[in-house]
Amino acid sequence: MDLLDDSREVIRNDGLLLLQQLTKSNAAIQKIVAFENAFERLLDIITEEGNSDGGIVVEDCLLLLQNLLKYNNSNQNFFKEGSYIQRMKPWFEVGDDNSGWSAQKVTNLHLMLQLVRVLVSPGNPPGATSSCQKFMYQCGLLQQLCIILMATGVPADILTETINTVSEVIRGSQVNQDYFASVNAPSNPPRPAIVVLLMSMVNERQPFVLRCAVLYCFQCFLYKNQKGQGEIVATLLPSTIDATSLSAGQLLCGGLFSTDSLSNWCAAVALAHALLENSTQKEQLLRVQLATSIGNPPVSLLQQCTNILAQGSKVQTRVGLLMLLCTWLTNCPIAVTHFLHNASNVPFLTAQISENLGEEEQLVQGLCALLLGICIYYNDNSLESNTKEKLKQLIEKRIGKEIFTEKLGFITKHEFYSKAAQKPQPSFSSPDHMMFDHEFTKLVKELEAVIIKAIYKSSEEDKKEEEVKKSLEQHDNIISHYKNVIREQDLQLEELKQTVSTLQAKNEQFQTTVSQQVAQIQQHKDQYNLLKVQLGKDNQHHNSHNSNAQINGFQSEEVSRLKEEIEELKKQHDLLQGELSEKNTLIENLSCNQAAGQTEQTTGVSEQVTELQKEMETLRSQLHVQSTEINRLQAERMELLQKVEASATVTASGDSASAASKNNDYEEKIAGLLRELSSLKDEVNLLSVEKSTLKRELDSAHSTTAILQDEKLKLGQEVSESKKEQDDLLILLADQDQKILSLKNKLKELGEQVDDEDDLESGDAGDEDDLDEEDSRDDDM
Repeated sequence: MDLLDDSREVIRNDGLLLLQQLTKSNAAIQKIVAFENAFERLLDIITEEGNSDGGIVVEDCLLLLQNLLKYNNSNQNFFKEGSYIQRMKPWFEVGDDNSGWSAQKVTNLHLMLQLVRVLVSPGNPPGATSSCQKFMYQCGLLQQLCIILMATGVPADILTETINTVSEVIRGSQVNQDYFASVNAPSNPPRPAIVVLLMSMVNERQPFVLRCAVLYCFQCFLYKNQKGQGEIVATLLPSTIDATSLSAGQLLCGGLFSTDSLSNWCAAVALAHALLENSTQKEQLLRVQLATSIGNPPVSLLQQCTNILAQGSKVQTRVGLLMLLCTWLTNCPIAVTHFLHNASNVPFLTAQISENLGEEEQLVQGLCALLLGICIYYNDNSLESNTKEKLKQLIEKRIGKEIFTEKLGFITKHEFYSKAAQKPQPSFSSPDHMMFDHEFTKLVKELEAVIIKAIYKSSEEDKKEEEVKKSLEQHDNIISHYKNVIREQDLQLEELKQTVSTLQAKNEQFQTTVSQQVAQIQQHKDQYNLLKVQLGKDNQHHNSHNSNAQINGFQSEEVSRLKEEIEELKKQHDLLQGELSEKNTLIENLSCNQAAGQTEQTTGVSEQVTELQKEMETLRSQLHVQSTEINRLQAERMELLQKVEASATVTASGDSASAASKNNDYEEKIAGLLRELSSLKDEVNLLSVEKSTLKRELDSAHSTTAILQDEKLKLGQEVSESKKEQDDLLILLADQDQKILSLKNKLKELGEQVDDEDDLESGDAGDEDDLDEEDSRDDDM
């Protein structure tokens, strides 16, 4: 590893070659090299050498990176977590002029594309692959690959490998698939990249490996992509066909019915991938009508496929069409009914299966047997002439069950089947070997056993199995319904719990606000008492100072008037003093009422919260019991299914009595399940009643809170008004005291006798009484 940092290029390059040999097929050494910062050093060397334009050193670095990452999940995760995927983007930044690429550049870019494929290979763990796909989209690597895909002048082998790389970067990733659907080729007018690629696939003059790459790209685009499947099928429907532009559906139909057998096979497989595990699109494709010739009525796509089969075309064409029909009819009873509605289809299949043909035709016979078995297994008995029982009788009379099973086994025994089942990418040595699709091999593996089992079942066993399936489906529907009800009520309980928490928070806020208001009121009272004492002392000092500056000269007749004014001011003083006492009493009453109301509200809300919590715990326990019961019911349902399947294999007549008793046991268990479900329904109704009660209690709590808020606002307004009136009274009292003192001084100057000590003592006593009353009120508060 230290040799990679050597300044002598010869030593560094030999170090690269040595590490290549050391890391081949040795996971332990691969990990050691990776954790010795190999990725950082190798990527730096590639950048220094000029990326894809570099020489043989870049090639050696890329080969070493492949050794470190291929089949090594730990190193792949380390490469991804180290943010090295972002550093791969500059490798694929090619210019507009793509003519005259050197052989070394082609080799380098080919290895770079293979390195990207190592990170997103379908053989990697699904989580690791999806994570790398996400990083490649986020860092712009996928966008850069699409630019190469649509560029002109790119060598054919680089273009083919780029298509394969893009295929695996988008396979199973919805975000990447959506982006690829939006890519347009730089043509006039612009065409979607998918359409341009399909044009190459159905063009027999294009290289075989390029056509295989385009097919793989189309399959990866539709893999687990129901949205893309719908868009492809929509281009075939009558309401969405655009006559002005070429669509993917039109290209597929054109390839399906062309004279080139390879185009027929590729188009059939591509169309089958648009239907995989998508019952909706299988039903939609039944609407497709084709115009065969001028003057003749249009025929359905399904009928046209069977017509071409009956014409005896090439084996490759017939295999492709049979794979399409098998995929189309699987798990789609409506399509089976449409297929059986044509009276010539079943006789054609039975004739193909019963004939003794050469080895080349054995594959077609096996696929015909598979198609006929699908028509039996997915038959809903809607056609009286072609029910399950009648088709099984037809096989027994015309072919024989053993021969039918033998012909069905031709598929999995074929060498092309084994090759196609190995990996998703179509890889064939020659066009003649292109017979099976990887996804179709999975379908055959699933269907072979169930079709053979369906052929050997008796009609009574079929009926019993159908009845049990229907009853179990009904129970599943009922259980799922109650699960949904319980789930909804659980959500409602959560909402109620949140509402109670909100009310508790508001209640705490109100308590804090009330305590603050009480403290402010007490503070205002203290300030009032202090101001009253201070104003009394200031007035006495001010009046004594002014009395020395009074000027004699008042007439004797003014004395009586001044005395009357003094008496009147004393009366007003007493009246104002009474009003002030009433205001203080009102403030005390309001404060007491507010505190009492707040205490009652707090107690009520706390009790309600406690009750709600208890009820919610009770409901939680009931929900837990119900979920346990539902799990037990599901376990019993699985037991029933297993027992039904086990009983279905019994064919001896001596076991009929035991089968009948088992069926009676099943019926009793089903009745017990119904009773338990009815009890569940009653419990759910009780939960609904309790929920409505909770809602009513919450509504009452809301109304009580609103009333408290109104009372708090009114109390604040009254406190502010009382404070204002008290300030006015203080000012009036101070003015009156000043006037009385000034009038007494004038009387003294006029020669009238005034008892200053008595008046002052009485005034001081009155002030002391007021202060005592205020202090007693404060103590009461």
